[in-house]
Amino acid sequence: MTDRITGPAADLGGTPETAHTVKPGQAGPPAADARGGLAAYVRLAKLDIYDYYIGLPLVWALLAPGDRWQPGRIGLLVLILLAEVAVVAAMVGFDDITGHRDGSDAANYGADAARRRLARKPLVAGTLTEPQALRFAWAATGLGAVLWTLAVAAAPYRPGWAIVLAAVCFVASVQYSWGLKISYRGFQEIFLIGLGVGWVLVPYGLLTGEVSAPILVQAVLFGFGPMLFGLYSNTNDAAGDRAAGRITVAALVSARGNAVFIVAATVVAGLLIVAAPLMGAAHWWFPIALAPVLIMRAAHLSIGSVGGDILRARRIAIRAHRVTVVLLIGANLAAFALHGAVA
Repeated sequence: MTDRITGPAADLGGTPETAHTVKPGQAGPPAADARGGLAAYVRLAKLDIYDYYIGLPLVWALLAPGDRWQPGRIGLLVLILLAEVAVVAAMVGFDDITGHRDGSDAANYGADAARRRLARKPLVAGTLTEPQALRFAWAATGLGAVLWTLAVAAAPYRPGWAIVLAAVCFVASVQYSWGLKISYRGFQEIFLIGLGVGWVLVPYGLLTGEVSAPILVQAVLFGFGPMLFGLYSNTNDAAGDRAAGRITVAALVSARGNAVFIVAATVVAGLLIVAAPLMGAAHWWFPIALAPVLIMRAAHLSIGSVGGDILRARRIAIRAHRVTVVLLIGANLAAFALHGAVA
């Protein structure tokens, strides 16, 4: 992947690996760990990336207090977590294979490899072969399908919309860079926010059988997080994506047009926080509780769009997403304690 899903953690600590010179579509020299070792598969699956998985603690906090600690509810959340991990492993595995074949990963992890940790791309680094990665991705796809089927079967509620949405999220994830290659067809930004929204609404629907305006607002706020930090990744990767035929906003429009798009998306995310009480989707103090998020959003806009430090802006946007989840969880727990409902 060229860092839309997998890239955020690349800048969050750790010692940068030595940059290698590689040609597009060609693996670099093997790293210190043996080819095909466990560490290489962990990197292929991007198990250090948890920004979609933290939607499940948010779902837990949205449950009524009497439901949160029921073993069946907790067990279902754990099962869904495993299903999500398997699906993401398949998605990023296929994405790495495609990025290796078309040369976009080699281009995007070339001169900038020291900052972006080349070892996180096992095919480019040469720690996995393409057949190994392909077998892994298909195995993860099968496991994800089985686990999601078990989750639906074990759920206390099975609303049709939740089942359909779960299926859409599964298929879209596997087809992100494979098959239909939706991230190459101009749908990447929609996918990034859509998967976040879906992976809040689906578990909540399976656990409660319903959805409401407050739940929808928080699901959209959650989905905005991966999309916003993904926009900075796309900005950084625009040249490589353009050369590989991967259609993103950053690769399609001018630098100024892309900056305007990032500003507009960030403003919409902020307005949703401010407008939630006006829509009856949150209590009056909701924007106050999430004020730190608004400050962080303003900071990454200033640093990225004005200062031009795209990778630093991305790091702040990642942290803003995680802070959003923590504050939403706290706001939900407080709302139930004070008012008996999230709104």
